[in-house]
Amino acid sequence: MIDLKLSRRRFLAATAASALVAGMPSLGHAAEPKKGGTLRAGLSGGSTSDSLDPATYAAGPVVYAMMGAVCNNLAEIDADGKAQPELAESIEPSADAKTWTFKLHKDVIFSNGKAMTSADVIASYNHHRGKDTKSGAKSLLEQVSDIRADGDHAVVFELKSGNADFPFVAADYHLVIMPAKEDGTIDWQSGIGTGGYVLAAHDPGVRIKLKRREDYWKSERAWFDEVELLHINDSTARQNALATGEVDVIDRVDTKTVHLLKRFPNVEILEVTGTAHYTMPMFTDVAPFDDVNVRLALKHGIDREDLVRKVLRGHGRVGNDHPIAPANRFFAKDLEQRVFDPDKAKFHLKKAGLTSLDVDLSTSNAAFNGAVDSAVLFKESASKAGINVNVVREPDDGYWSNVWLKKPFCFSYWNGRPTEDWMFSLVYAKGADWNDAHWDNTRFNELLLAARSELDDDKRRVMYEEMQMLCRDDGGTIIPMFANYIDARTNKIGHHKLASNRFLDGWKFIERWWATA
Repeated sequence: MIDLKLSRRRFLAATAASALVAGMPSLGHAAEPKKGGTLRAGLSGGSTSDSLDPATYAAGPVVYAMMGAVCNNLAEIDADGKAQPELAESIEPSADAKTWTFKLHKDVIFSNGKAMTSADVIASYNHHRGKDTKSGAKSLLEQVSDIRADGDHAVVFELKSGNADFPFVAADYHLVIMPAKEDGTIDWQSGIGTGGYVLAAHDPGVRIKLKRREDYWKSERAWFDEVELLHINDSTARQNALATGEVDVIDRVDTKTVHLLKRFPNVEILEVTGTAHYTMPMFTDVAPFDDVNVRLALKHGIDREDLVRKVLRGHGRVGNDHPIAPANRFFAKDLEQRVFDPDKAKFHLKKAGLTSLDVDLSTSNAAFNGAVDSAVLFKESASKAGINVNVVREPDDGYWSNVWLKKPFCFSYWNGRPTEDWMFSLVYAKGADWNDAHWDNTRFNELLLAARSELDDDKRRVMYEEMQMLCRDDGGTIIPMFANYIDARTNKIGHHKLASNRFLDGWKFIERWWATA
């Protein structure tokens, strides 16, 4: 059993000892997956309140287990960031992207032996719909006006308006398919799914155990005989567990100690640039941020390279004041990168009729680990442009309820979303509940509606690239950096190309990875 109280000193000692090991085999994994073995993972985000109810899923071991192993979705995100059919055999949109038909695989059975049909899909989606649901997917499904069966193996979704990205919605981690009861609700309490593993044990906040199904409908997935997911929320304890061989995989490696893990010859750091990013929203309807030149002065007054180097320790990349990451399909790779330029900042201050600027910036490490240091670094760089930043250290407790969306200039954090429309609609659209900059740009909002229902990817790309430019040049949010997803594994575990939409291969490592020894 893992000792969750292993000290940082022990971890450092183990690291030092590993440097003396010679002649160890280099990292590598089998070219082809094979069945067998046990996977032990130390994961963050676990809680004693974790439930098997998909309406309550947030993150952590229960999501890795249920979305990534016990159940399936109608669609899944592949390693290239594209939505692919999963339980669906095919996905067909109407010409206006308002009607979507999901034709289901006919050979899928639940772990209790029941064949999956359209009724199970409809019940699973309706679990997240309706005015009384508390589901985290409720807002995603508000666009759905009707769901109907077309026989036992096809489901038709009618949307209120066109959405070319609806298959990405179908891949959301809440929307796993579970068996329907006779009354049209789902049986989530039993933990039955169509996935490659069955739930053998669930001790919330402690561990989850899984066993492979021999009758899984995907012959090329689900390789481990058994899987054990251990809830280890402390980052040092997770890294200790990996370093001492008590687990094979961990998520969310701490950037402060990732260099120490690299010293172990049997450990591989898994690092991808995903969609997670740090932001500094300014209320664009409150002075002085209601002047675009003030916003541009602040954007030119931040040293992004310095933040990536000192706060992320190089494990990330600079942001360009829009929320779309290289992992997204329509990332504007040719958009000129904004850089630290005190002279340009002074130029925009002058255009705003100012010779200097005084602003309060609220921050707390509750926003993200390193937010206070980021604020101090911004204060230093901005001062070179005549901008005086008063760093207001807010209490960690209550930051998200008392500061974010309340204070006119603060730090925030977003995991990002798999599509441009999803991210833009959630945070940047006029009137969005989480529009934390109160931004309202007419052209942006027109493009958002037009791009959403456009099925031609080339046309969509042009629109989304313009929207990224509008965010950069007019938007009320400074986005200085994107953080990498950093996980780690031992050489006992193999994998193919990693998805970059979430930690651990898009949260699908249990199904996709295999044992090499």
